[in-house]
Amino acid sequence: MMHSFLALGIFVAAFVMIATEKINKVMVVLVASAAMVVTGVSPGNEVFYSHQVGIDWDVIFLLLGMMIIVGVLKQTGVFEFLGVWAAKKSKGRPYSLMVMFMLITAIASPILDNVTIIMLVVPVTIVVCDRLHVPAQPYIIAEILASNIGGAATLIGDPPNIIIANRAGLTFNDFLVHMAPIVIIVFALFVGLTRFMFRKEFQYNPGYVDSVMALQERRAITDLPMLIKSLVVLTGVIVGFTLHGTLHLAPSIIALIGALVMILVTGIDIGEVITEVEWPTLVFFAGLFIMVGGLVHTGVIESIGQWAIAAVGHDYTLAGAVLLFGSAGLGAFFDNIPYAATMAPIVDVLVTEGSDPRSGGFLWWAFALGADFGGNGTAVAASANVVGIGLAARAGHNISFWHFTKYGMVTTIFTTVIAWIYIYLRYIVLAA
Repeated sequence: MMHSFLALGIFVAAFVMIATEKINKVMVVLVASAAMVVTGVSPGNEVFYSHQVGIDWDVIFLLLGMMIIVGVLKQTGVFEFLGVWAAKKSKGRPYSLMVMFMLITAIASPILDNVTIIMLVVPVTIVVCDRLHVPAQPYIIAEILASNIGGAATLIGDPPNIIIANRAGLTFNDFLVHMAPIVIIVFALFVGLTRFMFRKEFQYNPGYVDSVMALQERRAITDLPMLIKSLVVLTGVIVGFTLHGTLHLAPSIIALIGALVMILVTGIDIGEVITEVEWPTLVFFAGLFIMVGGLVHTGVIESIGQWAIAAVGHDYTLAGAVLLFGSAGLGAFFDNIPYAATMAPIVDVLVTEGSDPRSGGFLWWAFALGADFGGNGTAVAASANVVGIGLAARAGHNISFWHFTKYGMVTTIFTTVIAWIYIYLRYIVLAA
């Protein structure tokens, strides 16, 4: 019992510090995970080997592989090309420009992951907005919101999905079948919502449009042969993801093989690519898994799961609603990555022990949609938000916590309600 309280105390303290952002979150999880190992609440001899109470290497290596792939693609200039192309297609008109940037972000996020896409799209957006002499903040906020929506469509698009997939044994195709349809619907409606939300922030300066129209997007492509080779390999990786069940290869292995093949066929200096990897993010995940493992090892997760089972009983409609809206609400105020890592074992208990057999997939999808869409709630709710706002600040386009949050909250409420209608109709009404 003492170990359970100690593990919970360490975890809650770390979670609060991560949420307040007063201390670097990587340092927080490293100190917290070390404290759990030193105090014995986490099995020190198993943290590198146990899937249940240790680091989930499938998640770590999947992210590593995709980071390397994106690092190679970045060298080709393809993202700068897309940015200039979007600006010219919109002819500098504010809403059209925003829609083009959102489309690029939402389409790319399910393939490469939303955090990486934001790192690539935001700098291009700033350049275009500076050329048009318009504030970049509305466009950057819209892109971040679109990335969190679009990333929900696939296993690799949003970090919480990777965590959920590994805990639940879900495949890439499972996410396409169950998540992609609602993501497409939500994004289409969200595009209309942005016209209303940002109506007071749109500025059009026709005098500066010529400078954008004069840009040559083809000049942004720095190495066309490398781009062609990279896109061929990326296509192969995506096909591998869809067939990973048939191939009997984990998505992490497919991503790593794809990264290796891309480096070999493009001949790029591996040193350049390695510098593009977000090593702090990978370390953060590793420490986070050790922390959650401490809660599992001491029985805290099982106790919470049993309490949740007793609370919802066999009413799986109630369980789904609580998971969806609860995850969106909590995920709006806490980083959805640690939230997903903490809740996944609890949902696992609900699915396997406490609910109607028909509800297994339904509960996982309710949880995933809540965690993903809740990531739009506040400026600190998802990694893409933090990264995008940080890039904007460095370029002199400051976005305050409340500036982002007033749009994020509206978006989260809007998308979560639509998600519940989808969940209710597809998994409750039609499955009855």
